[in-house]
Amino acid sequence: MTQKVIIFDFDGTIADTVDALVTIANRLALEFGYVPINSQELLLLRNLTAREIIKYSGVSLFKIPFMVKKVKGELKHKIPELTPIEGINAALIELHNQGYHLGIITSNSQENVNQFLKFHNLDYLFDFIYSGVTIFGKTTIINNVLRQKQFKPEVVIYVGDETRDVESAKKANIKVVAVSWGFNSSEALGKQNPDFLIHHPRELLDVIKSC
Repeated sequence: MTQKVIIFDFDGTIADTVDALVTIANRLALEFGYVPINSQELLLLRNLTAREIIKYSGVSLFKIPFMVKKVKGELKHKIPELTPIEGINAALIELHNQGYHLGIITSNSQENVNQFLKFHNLDYLFDFIYSGVTIFGKTTIINNVLRQKQFKPEVVIYVGDETRDVESAKKANIKVVAVSWGFNSSEALGKQNPDFLIHHPRELLDVIKSC
């Protein structure tokens, strides 16, 4: 039997980057022409999809790739300050020990991800890391990974914390586990009808075994 492949999002799923990203976004607000995010607005944004957030911000779609590039560049300097999501280390190690193939697909830079994983001694757990700039979703990147690695969709499970992760995985015809400890709220994630919605990394092994 072919062993399952578990593909993780990075920001908000493995690394606790939400606060750092908000800080960087607020610093770039004047340059890109949007209002800085306060705590109340962050709660609102957690309930919105990526499309709704961009519409709410008023930032031109043409500016988004430049903004993403700048955010990734600034995040590079904060990597030593970032910590893994509480409980994710143990979950990843257990999945690895059980023989699952682990990978990462992220819109963050591969350099940032590698630096973070090495800093926290997690780099040995992952078989592959793919990075790509995506605004609304990662379907194309997921499909490219499936093709290049010759993974059958039925053995692949995606784990992510945003509504666009759920949308992308479903479009790629792979199962998806939505996690509520990252950016989007449980309510927003639930509306996308993921195969599973979990609230702590310790639940990962059980839901993946049941897939």
